[in-house]
Amino acid sequence: MTRPRRSACLLTAAMLVWATGDLSVRAESPPQLFDGQTFQGWNGDTSSTWRIEDGALVAGSPGAPCPRNEFLATDAEFENFDLSLEYRLDCTKGCNAGVQFRSRRVPDHHEVAGYQADIGPGITGALYDESRRNRFLLTPPEALQEQAVGLARDGWNTYRIRCEGRRCRLWLNRLEMLDYTEPDADIPLRGMVALQIHGGLVGTIRYRNLQIQELPSAAVNSPAPPR
Repeated sequence: MTRPRRSACLLTAAMLVWATGDLSVRAESPPQLFDGQTFQGWNGDTSSTWRIEDGALVAGSPGAPCPRNEFLATDAEFENFDLSLEYRLDCTKGCNAGVQFRSRRVPDHHEVAGYQADIGPGITGALYDESRRNRFLLTPPEALQEQAVGLARDGWNTYRIRCEGRRCRLWLNRLEMLDYTEPDADIPLRGMVALQIHGGLVGTIRYRNLQIQELPSAAVNSPAPPR
């Protein structure tokens, strides 16, 4: 590279740093599902169940059990994607929550049907089929669950869910929890993302930093890049 051209590149980089305040040049982050301030793009019981506190979506109370399962769902639907989020579960009883994906609301009902990345003692990182087959599809060993939860930072855990075709993989705090391939060709591969508070939970569940990267069809079954 000649000196004038190198100088021009350095000047451009310096102007970018000055304009953005960012000292690194990096790829654009995946789109945010939650803006940290409003329920725009979401639907659910935002009058009495779900609220926003300190940039997080929150449900539950330490003083009373949640009356029933409730879900805060995206208006948009997704098929092949890489989803990441953080959650924090603080509870004294009925500790159970989860992240729905490729899901749909049950007509005229408060339930949601579809895959759920589970949250709770003994089931964290498990894949449950909510209000459809009503059973665990795959559950990681408890030793792996304990190892992953032990990596939480200030009570916050990072969930990552990657779906490509009929294959779904779950990570918790960077540890791979399971790798599941759907054998039933009739199970839909497209649906919404939804956050759950389980009925009977005494305490709070918090979700924040929700990002989703939709994957092109060419990316299906390709190796998952590290996060």
